[in-house]
Amino acid sequence: MSRLRVRPGTPHPLGATWDGSGVNFALFSAHAEKVELCLFDRQGRRELERIPLPEHTHEVWHGYFPDLRPGQLYGYRVYGPYEPKAGHRFNPHKLLIDPYAKALYGELRWHEACFGYRVSSSREDLSFDRRDSARSMPKCVVIDPAVTWGADVAPKTPWSDTIIYEAHVGGLTALHPEIPGPVRGTFGALTDPDVIDHLVKLGVTAIELMPVQAFFDDEFLVRKGLSNYWGYNTAAFFAPAPRFISPGASIHEFKTMVRKLHEANIEVILDVVYNHTAEGNRLGPTLSFRGIDNSSYYILGDDPRYYFDTTGTGNTLNLRHPRVLQMVTDSLRYWVEECHVDGFRFDLATALGRDRDTFHNDAAFFDAIRQDPVLSRTKLIAEPWDIGPGGYQLGNFPPGWTEWNGAYRDVVRSFWKGDDGMLPDLARSLLGFADLFEHRGRKPWASINLITAHDGFTLNDLVSYNDKHNEENGEDSRDGHDDNRSWNCGVEGPTDDPAVLQLRDQQRRNFLLTLLLSQGTPMIVMGDEQGRTQNGNNNAYCQDNETSWMKWADLPERDLALRDFTAAAIAFRKAHPLLRQTRFLHGEEVPGRDIPNVQWLKPEGGFMSAEDWQDGLRKCIGLMLCDEGTSCVLIIINAAPNDLSFRLPEAKGVEMWQRRLETVHGEVGGAEFAPDAEVTMVARSMILLEG
Repeated sequence: MSRLRVRPGTPHPLGATWDGSGVNFALFSAHAEKVELCLFDRQGRRELERIPLPEHTHEVWHGYFPDLRPGQLYGYRVYGPYEPKAGHRFNPHKLLIDPYAKALYGELRWHEACFGYRVSSSREDLSFDRRDSARSMPKCVVIDPAVTWGADVAPKTPWSDTIIYEAHVGGLTALHPEIPGPVRGTFGALTDPDVIDHLVKLGVTAIELMPVQAFFDDEFLVRKGLSNYWGYNTAAFFAPAPRFISPGASIHEFKTMVRKLHEANIEVILDVVYNHTAEGNRLGPTLSFRGIDNSSYYILGDDPRYYFDTTGTGNTLNLRHPRVLQMVTDSLRYWVEECHVDGFRFDLATALGRDRDTFHNDAAFFDAIRQDPVLSRTKLIAEPWDIGPGGYQLGNFPPGWTEWNGAYRDVVRSFWKGDDGMLPDLARSLLGFADLFEHRGRKPWASINLITAHDGFTLNDLVSYNDKHNEENGEDSRDGHDDNRSWNCGVEGPTDDPAVLQLRDQQRRNFLLTLLLSQGTPMIVMGDEQGRTQNGNNNAYCQDNETSWMKWADLPERDLALRDFTAAAIAFRKAHPLLRQTRFLHGEEVPGRDIPNVQWLKPEGGFMSAEDWQDGLRKCIGLMLCDEGTSCVLIIINAAPNDLSFRLPEAKGVEMWQRRLETVHGEVGGAEFAPDAEVTMVARSMILLEG
């Protein structure tokens, strides 16, 4: 019999809650018959006690332990029917992670005991495994959430002024020479003044961190000596990944990181994965949700033995269940209220609004977010697709949401590759895709514009490879996208050819300048500003090594120059509200100037006609934006393989056109031109002028 005192406790809040006197444990399971709390020693090796939770209220099992304190390691064993054909997979021999665990101790060590069935059985998941999984499992940790925030103030950068920098916590600092080795790749490393100074000088306003919620390395990757570097394999939605915490530090290191970034006026956005979990399909391990209440947490198929999967991972979380929806919204609020994060990017967000085969933008999840007084005020970014029927939902998310714009990426890549007939779509891209987003009061910033992302080529590789080179992943390069719309500028991979390098540098600047001059919200990927390469790997999800890490030392001059050019382009964007519109532009007349706010110009002079737009061979165009002051911005773009002469326009109030940026040599500032003058547009180049 346990020597610990046990009281009934309360069914809320869910999870392990330290109140200053003891710890309340509460676990939802609609179909369980008994729940045991398992307590472990400080190393997580020895199970000290198993204590049944004494109360069961409204499908929540709970108990209060006056003698327990923060730092206690624990897990659950849940009893109930093991009937896969009925959707139930209870197995009390498996130690389970609390879905509300705020911290984990240790990593998952793969063993057949992690599976609820006998892996070698011919009956597959219909068999039952009686081996104890505790030695292989990480342990949950009771935490004291108290932390001193001081005068932390959220930047609250308006969406129209936001510039996002997508980064990986580990990869951003793993090679930083000035950060102590054990700290590199951790939350603590992101507080290093040199790292923060890099972001500040670049000019970004928000860092979007790839998954930091606790995740595990897939078994098939571990067998190959690889890891789940990206982290889209979440196992605990409230706990930071232990691998990102410095040796000897606590989970509060994450909160310190947020405070330091806020001090630099940089928001923190988390890439979150609520569409699936690390438990995979019916042949996956029993780590948490599957063993707690499989039929509640997951969407099951018509045959409940199988899972309904629109994520490609083997399972889909059941956000139609009120307790699962509660878990997700509680998790989001925890990261905002307790950890002070500023927003979220939702992986495979279409899955969050599904009723099996149908997506609804008024699904319970979206309604819950919209009415929530905390979450509705955060930055919300959808990855607007999954692999299910009708999975591509770009432009269809509800008010308050922004969306990764894959159409923007594809159009801009195709245009600079030199594809024919791209001018109309380029125009849509430059002005924020009004046809997709201008409804229900949505704004241009609803389009998250990107050229690259973690998934795919880096910017440097986009202009250096025609084909993916994913051999390191051990899948014979069958993995990763084939439709990259990339162009190697004449040579596949590394080269010393000065002409090829010049063209690649020019193309890198073309992409970045196009991105930063487009209406909408620009997103830059870690290292693109200084030539990071993955050696042609366009699916480096399992490469936790120099393939994926960002270099900080011994950068070539051409890459340092690219970093300076990127900072100059960001600074120009920040200084010109014309490029950060809060309303879609449709060529309306500017009050007091008798000119439209948008004009499309052709190289030979004059405005683009309907016939000009239909000319698929045209690859050079000018875009003039004007406001109510005396300012006009002129963007000239030439993706043709030959030089062209472009006649500059006349505009009321513009006496001279001053060059601000050009992509041939990356020069900032420079010559002045009179209206009606002709300028030479070098093949595959851009010029930005201001009048």
